[in-house]
Amino acid sequence: MTETAVHTAFSQGELGQVLIDRLDEAARCSAPGPGVTRLFCSQAHHQVLPLISRWMEQAGLTPQLDAAGNLVGRCPKAQAGEKTFILGSHQDSVIEGGKYDGMLGVALPLLALEALKREGMTLPFGIEVVAFGDEEGVRFPTTLVGSKALAGSVTPDQFEAQDSEGTSLQDALIAFGCSPDDIPDIARDPANTLGFLEVHIEQGPVLEQRDHAVGIVTAITGIERHKVTLSGKAGHAGTTPMDMRHDALVGAAEMVLAIDSVLQRTDELVGVVGRLEVHPNAVNVIPAQVTFTVELRSPESATRQDGREAVTAALETVAKRRGLTINVENTYSAEAVACADWMMTALEQACIQVGQPAERLFSGAGHDGLAMQALTDIGMLFVRCKDGLSHHPDEAITAEDGESATRVVMAFLQQMGEP
Repeated sequence: MTETAVHTAFSQGELGQVLIDRLDEAARCSAPGPGVTRLFCSQAHHQVLPLISRWMEQAGLTPQLDAAGNLVGRCPKAQAGEKTFILGSHQDSVIEGGKYDGMLGVALPLLALEALKREGMTLPFGIEVVAFGDEEGVRFPTTLVGSKALAGSVTPDQFEAQDSEGTSLQDALIAFGCSPDDIPDIARDPANTLGFLEVHIEQGPVLEQRDHAVGIVTAITGIERHKVTLSGKAGHAGTTPMDMRHDALVGAAEMVLAIDSVLQRTDELVGVVGRLEVHPNAVNVIPAQVTFTVELRSPESATRQDGREAVTAALETVAKRRGLTINVENTYSAEAVACADWMMTALEQACIQVGQPAERLFSGAGHDGLAMQALTDIGMLFVRCKDGLSHHPDEAITAEDGESATRVVMAFLQQMGEP
């Protein structure tokens, strides 16, 4: 079905440059410092909402901030309750991250929809594009709050999570203008949801090695995160004999090496100790307590379990030998999920239609699809990124690859609309 185009259609090559320009503009919505720092319910998050809202309106969608901090754009069919296909990704970033992780999957589908609109195309089903509020889990020790809200799987304990300044997620949402009590009401009806597609930079080197602009994701890795609290005893750094110390930092340093050793010798398991806090953190005081995080990732739950058990045993051995008390708390866990066969096939056909190779690959990073899979079928399209670099200010894609990915999404949606 078509309608008269109001605007001139995008010319070949123009889409990619428009996409890059929009992502550059979004990157200015950031806390000061290198790269992009845009945390959940922060000032930078608030600053980016009008920009995304404008993109949504240009695509023919009506934007609305929901109870979980997601900005949702809906077409008239979706607003009327017709069966709806969801696209989107997250607006939040890591600290000093890049321009494209997350935000690419917001800007690109909106541009694809705007391009289809300019070409006079009307899809026979509803469309939602979601800029999820929280995916990275940087500000609060929880993650995927926005996508879990749509899937109806948010748990009450997530709202008790506190940031480094003691602000709870519940209070942060209220201060942001959201109503956490209404989150159960925004869960989507699985019977009315056609699927979910996310476009994302690969965050790895495979597409660059293959010299392909895009790739079709087969599955998303499982992830678990743990908070380790190691307690020793403070003391004067100049008067306490070395053999009488219970130094939490020395113990933590040994534990970090032990964790790395487990990861190095276990196939298909990766992980990181990404955050470490020392108390009292004084120049002449033996550290009394250290808190650090451990993240483990694997596509196989059994591999992750074996790795977790090996890590835990190593930590307990170090703690016992050094006279330290240890507490390990699981703060996040998500099983690996597979992308739907029909979406992978449809994306392959769309790639062929626009003249792009359509090889498949696995995602070693977590994404909102981990939560959305509880609601509906999921699919992912990866876009090549320079040197496979992500979570870094130098993260980069080309306008040409952005153009190719946008046209793949256009072709995918058009195919879905064919009888």
